[in-house]
Amino acid sequence: MDGATDTGLRYPWAEPPGPGDCIEVAEGVLWIRLPLPMKLDHVNVYALDDGDGWTIVDTGLNSGRTRDIWAGLMAGPLAGKPVRRVVVTHHHPDHIGLAGWFQSEHGAELVTTRTAWLFARMLTLDVQQEWPEETLAYYRSAGMDPQVLARRMADRPFNFADMVHPMPLGFARLRQGDRFRMGGRDWDVHMGNGHAPEHATFWSRDDNLVISGDQILSSISPNVGVYATEPMADPLADWLESCERLLQLARHDHLALGGHKLPFTGLPFRMRQLIDNHHGALRRLLEHLDEPKPASDCFAPLFKRRIGDSEYGLALVEAVAHVNHLFHTGEVTRTRRQDGAWLYRRR
Repeated sequence: MDGATDTGLRYPWAEPPGPGDCIEVAEGVLWIRLPLPMKLDHVNVYALDDGDGWTIVDTGLNSGRTRDIWAGLMAGPLAGKPVRRVVVTHHHPDHIGLAGWFQSEHGAELVTTRTAWLFARMLTLDVQQEWPEETLAYYRSAGMDPQVLARRMADRPFNFADMVHPMPLGFARLRQGDRFRMGGRDWDVHMGNGHAPEHATFWSRDDNLVISGDQILSSISPNVGVYATEPMADPLADWLESCERLLQLARHDHLALGGHKLPFTGLPFRMRQLIDNHHGALRRLLEHLDEPKPASDCFAPLFKRRIGDSEYGLALVEAVAHVNHLFHTGEVTRTRRQDGAWLYRRR
């Protein structure tokens, strides 16, 4: 079913594949949707037919439910052929969660960027039973609501290993400018940044397909956040640079296969929309900072909607990304509040 909007975007499929099922979006390219236990309740992954086996792009979380779905897919829609390669676009758990399982249990080769592999392997080995003081200091510096902070501190911290299968040593590296063959096509590899460092996207040389991961999504903006690992980072600058660069490759007939939501055409329009939306958010934020405020008081101008408890963490790290960007560009100054929060103010 062909769904269109008046914005320049077109959705060739109005509904996603059901659990354990798939949709062939192009010859030899299957779209699969896997469940996630969060508000964004799914991740899209793709299986590409290499003749004697399959290459899958991204994997879903490491859970019994997801492994059972994969077992059904391999016995059914994947026609009993082995998964020989796992290509991972970036290191987030919903994309790399079962990469190690495919390696250790199914003998698949892992192909990803060096940064994605290093981050994922490091984080799976870094198991914390108590909150690191650096993380708590970061939350306080962002002005996290004291009640939210107290609730977090009362629980065991989230660990990457909770949702990501142990990763054995060994991977094949993807680089900017590589040509990579899968699914009977040659793909140019172009790196994005901002949502995740060294995020791989794939642009087919043989037809109109683009595998965009979470770098470019159809109806939501990728989360661009700052974390305790690098509290002074400016991922928004990285993300905007990536979008401007990738925009030069985009065609209106490209079929973008993203990590969430629906595949779509109208890629140049969507990329310009994403870029302009962030510039608009920065302008609103700058006006909001006529008086000193912490990042936690910047949700309204950035998101223009109420942020619930389930979204608070992602909203906070994205707010920090935006105030950090304005600080790095010299448009705001900052001072420490007595409780440790940074207060940002327009120059």
